[in-house]
Amino acid sequence: MRALLLISALLASLAAAPARAHPHVFVDVGLSFETDGQGNLAWVEVTWAYDDLFSMLILSDYGLDPDGDMQLTEAERAELIGFDLADWPEGFEGALFIDTAGGKLSLGPPESLSLEMEDGHIVTRHRRPVSAEVPGRMTVRAYDPSYYAALSMIGEMILPDGCTGQLTEADEAAADETVENLGDPGEEDFFDTVEVGRYYADTLEVSCEPRS
Repeated sequence: MRALLLISALLASLAAAPARAHPHVFVDVGLSFETDGQGNLAWVEVTWAYDDLFSMLILSDYGLDPDGDMQLTEAERAELIGFDLADWPEGFEGALFIDTAGGKLSLGPPESLSLEMEDGHIVTRHRRPVSAEVPGRMTVRAYDPSYYAALSMIGEMILPDGCTGQLTEADEAAADETVENLGDPGEEDFFDTVEVGRYYADTLEVSCEPRS
Protein backbone atom coordinates (compact mmCIF):
# COMPACT_ATOMS: atom_id res chain seq x y z
CA MET A 1 0.00 0.00 0.00
CA ARG A 2 1.54 3.24 -1.17
CA ALA A 3 0.60 5.25 1.93
CA LEU A 4 2.75 2.99 4.09
CA LEU A 5 5.79 4.04 2.07
CA LEU A 6 5.18 7.77 2.03
CA ILE A 7 7.06 9.71 4.67
CA SER A 8 3.93 11.45 5.90
CA ALA A 9 2.37 8.08 6.64
CA LEU A 10 5.58 6.76 8.10
CA LEU A 11 5.87 9.71 10.43
CA ALA A 12 2.28 9.18 11.47
CA SER A 13 3.45 5.58 11.97
CA LEU A 14 0.76 2.97 11.66
CA ALA A 15 3.16 0.04 12.09
CA ALA A 16 3.01 -2.30 15.07
CA ALA A 17 4.81 -1.02 18.14
CA PRO A 18 7.32 -3.85 18.66
CA ALA A 19 8.67 -3.26 15.14
CA ARG A 20 9.18 0.42 15.87
CA ALA A 21 11.77 0.14 18.64
CA HIS A 22 14.33 1.38 16.11
CA PRO A 23 13.90 3.78 13.21
CA HIS A 24 13.10 2.38 9.78
CA VAL A 25 13.63 5.54 7.73
CA PHE A 26 16.56 7.96 7.94
CA VAL A 27 16.31 11.59 6.87
CA ASP A 28 18.96 14.32 6.80
CA VAL A 29 17.36 17.70 7.47
CA GLY A 30 18.40 21.17 6.33
CA LEU A 31 16.64 24.41 7.26
CA SER A 32 16.60 27.95 5.92
CA PHE A 33 14.84 30.75 7.82
CA GLU A 34 13.61 33.48 5.49
CA THR A 35 12.56 36.95 6.63
CA ASP A 36 10.47 39.70 5.07
CA GLY A 37 13.32 42.20 5.31
CA GLN A 38 11.68 43.98 8.23
CA GLY A 39 12.80 41.71 11.05
CA ASN A 40 9.96 39.23 10.77
CA LEU A 41 10.10 35.55 9.93
CA ALA A 42 8.17 34.77 6.75
CA TRP A 43 9.08 31.18 5.81
CA VAL A 44 11.00 28.19 6.99
CA GLU A 45 12.39 26.19 4.08
CA VAL A 46 12.91 22.51 4.87
CA THR A 47 15.16 20.07 3.01
CA TRP A 48 14.66 16.34 3.52
CA ALA A 49 17.29 13.96 2.10
CA TYR A 50 16.06 10.38 2.38
CA ASP A 51 18.21 7.29 2.87
CA ASP A 52 19.02 5.24 -0.21
CA LEU A 53 16.79 2.26 0.70
CA PHE A 54 13.72 4.39 1.29
CA SER A 55 14.47 6.31 -1.91
CA MET A 56 14.61 3.07 -3.87
CA LEU A 57 11.33 1.87 -2.34
CA ILE A 58 9.57 5.11 -3.25
CA LEU A 59 10.75 4.93 -6.85
CA SER A 60 9.65 1.30 -7.07
CA ASP A 61 6.28 2.05 -5.51
CA TYR A 62 5.60 4.78 -8.04
CA GLY A 63 6.88 2.67 -10.93
CA LEU A 64 9.60 5.20 -11.72
CA ASP A 65 13.24 4.75 -12.78
CA PRO A 66 12.62 1.41 -14.56
CA ASP A 67 16.29 1.14 -15.60
CA GLY A 68 17.40 1.41 -11.97
CA ASP A 69 20.02 4.11 -12.54
CA MET A 70 18.56 6.27 -9.72
CA GLN A 71 18.06 9.16 -12.10
CA LEU A 72 14.74 10.78 -12.93
CA THR A 73 13.44 12.47 -16.04
CA GLU A 74 11.63 15.80 -15.82
CA ALA A 75 8.32 13.96 -16.20
CA GLU A 76 9.19 11.53 -13.41
CA ARG A 77 10.19 14.37 -11.06
CA ALA A 78 6.93 16.14 -11.86
CA GLU A 79 5.00 13.00 -10.95
CA LEU A 80 6.85 12.45 -7.67
CA ILE A 81 7.20 16.00 -6.34
CA GLY A 82 5.09 16.58 -3.26
CA PHE A 83 4.77 12.87 -2.42
CA ASP A 84 5.99 13.52 1.12
CA LEU A 85 3.51 16.34 1.74
CA ALA A 86 0.38 14.46 0.71
CA ASP A 87 -2.29 13.46 3.19
CA TRP A 88 -0.71 14.85 6.33
CA PRO A 89 -3.02 13.72 9.15
CA GLU A 90 -4.86 16.30 11.20
CA GLY A 91 -2.58 17.76 13.84
CA PHE A 92 0.62 16.53 12.16
CA GLU A 93 3.29 19.18 12.71
CA GLY A 94 5.61 18.18 9.90
CA ALA A 95 8.32 16.82 12.20
CA LEU A 96 9.56 20.36 12.88
CA PHE A 97 9.24 22.05 16.28
CA ILE A 98 10.41 25.59 17.05
CA ASP A 99 10.13 26.88 20.62
CA THR A 100 10.65 30.47 21.77
CA ALA A 101 10.28 32.32 25.04
CA GLY A 102 6.80 33.30 23.89
CA GLY A 103 5.77 29.74 23.07
CA LYS A 104 5.90 27.38 20.10
CA LEU A 105 5.96 28.99 16.68
CA SER A 106 2.96 28.10 14.54
CA LEU A 107 3.94 26.94 11.06
CA GLY A 108 1.48 26.96 8.19
CA PRO A 109 0.82 24.21 5.63
CA PRO A 110 3.71 23.12 3.42
CA GLU A 111 4.35 24.26 -0.14
CA SER A 112 6.47 21.93 -2.27
CA LEU A 113 9.47 23.56 -3.96
CA SER A 114 11.58 20.87 -5.59
CA LEU A 115 12.58 17.22 -5.80
CA GLU A 116 15.94 15.95 -7.01
CA MET A 117 17.99 12.76 -7.01
CA GLU A 118 21.42 13.21 -5.42
CA ASP A 119 23.80 10.23 -5.23
CA GLY A 120 20.92 7.79 -5.07
CA HIS A 121 18.95 9.78 -2.49
CA ILE A 122 15.63 11.54 -2.99
CA VAL A 123 16.05 15.12 -1.81
CA THR A 124 12.95 17.29 -1.44
CA ARG A 125 12.46 20.90 -0.47
CA HIS A 126 9.33 22.55 0.86
CA ARG A 127 8.59 25.70 2.78
CA ARG A 128 6.14 26.59 5.48
CA PRO A 129 4.83 30.08 6.26
CA VAL A 130 5.35 31.63 9.65
CA SER A 131 4.34 35.06 10.88
CA ALA A 132 6.37 36.24 13.86
CA GLU A 133 9.11 38.66 14.76
CA VAL A 134 12.54 37.11 14.72
CA PRO A 135 12.81 36.01 18.37
CA GLY A 136 15.81 36.60 20.57
CA ARG A 137 16.20 32.87 21.02
CA MET A 138 14.82 29.78 19.31
CA THR A 139 15.14 26.10 20.11
CA VAL A 140 14.70 24.12 16.91
CA ARG A 141 14.19 20.36 16.74
CA ALA A 142 13.28 18.08 13.84
CA TYR A 143 11.96 14.67 14.83
CA ASP A 144 9.29 12.05 14.33
CA PRO A 145 7.48 11.69 17.68
CA SER A 146 7.00 7.95 17.16
CA TYR A 147 10.67 7.47 16.14
CA TYR A 148 9.69 5.38 13.14
CA ALA A 149 11.84 7.83 11.18
CA ALA A 150 15.13 9.19 12.48
CA LEU A 151 15.78 12.80 11.45
CA SER A 152 19.30 14.23 11.70
CA MET A 153 19.88 17.98 11.46
CA ILE A 154 23.11 17.65 9.53
CA GLY A 155 22.06 19.55 6.43
CA GLU A 156 22.73 23.22 5.74
CA MET A 157 21.30 25.62 8.32
CA ILE A 158 20.69 29.17 7.09
CA LEU A 159 19.65 31.52 9.87
CA PRO A 160 18.26 35.06 9.75
CA ASP A 161 20.79 37.89 9.63
CA GLY A 162 22.12 38.64 13.08
CA CYS A 163 21.51 35.12 14.35
CA THR A 164 23.94 32.38 15.31
CA GLY A 165 23.26 28.74 16.03
CA GLN A 166 24.72 25.93 18.09
CA LEU A 167 23.80 22.38 17.10
CA THR A 168 23.88 19.61 19.68
CA GLU A 169 23.52 16.09 18.37
CA ALA A 170 21.28 13.71 20.27
CA ASP A 171 22.86 11.43 22.87
CA GLU A 172 21.43 8.10 21.73
CA ALA A 173 22.72 6.16 24.73
CA ALA A 174 21.08 8.62 27.14
CA ALA A 175 17.90 8.54 25.07
CA ASP A 176 17.84 4.74 25.17
CA GLU A 177 18.14 4.80 28.95
CA THR A 178 15.40 7.40 29.29
CA VAL A 179 13.01 5.52 27.03
CA GLU A 180 13.60 2.26 28.89
CA ASN A 181 12.30 3.96 32.03
CA LEU A 182 9.17 5.38 30.43
CA GLY A 183 7.14 2.21 30.10
CA ASP A 184 6.81 -1.03 28.22
CA PRO A 185 7.81 -0.71 24.54
CA GLY A 186 5.85 -3.90 23.89
CA GLU A 187 2.57 -2.12 24.52
CA GLU A 188 0.68 -1.41 21.32
CA ASP A 189 0.51 2.38 21.63
CA PHE A 190 3.72 2.96 23.60
CA PHE A 191 5.62 4.83 20.88
CA ASP A 192 2.70 7.08 19.99
CA THR A 193 1.73 7.83 23.57
CA VAL A 194 5.21 8.46 24.92
CA GLU A 195 6.47 10.21 21.75
CA VAL A 196 9.95 8.84 22.23
CA GLY A 197 11.31 10.59 19.15
CA ARG A 198 11.89 13.82 21.03
CA TYR A 199 14.52 12.13 23.18
CA TYR A 200 16.52 11.27 20.05
CA ALA A 201 16.24 14.74 18.51
CA ASP A 202 19.17 16.96 17.60
CA THR A 203 18.80 20.45 19.04
CA LEU A 204 19.67 23.73 17.34
CA GLU A 205 19.88 26.64 19.75
CA VAL A 206 19.57 29.94 17.90
CA SER A 207 20.43 33.35 19.36
CA CYS A 208 19.55 36.55 17.53
CA GLU A 209 20.68 40.12 18.07
CA PRO A 210 17.90 42.45 19.25
CA ARG A 211 16.33 44.68 16.63
CA SER A 212 17.58 48.27 16.67
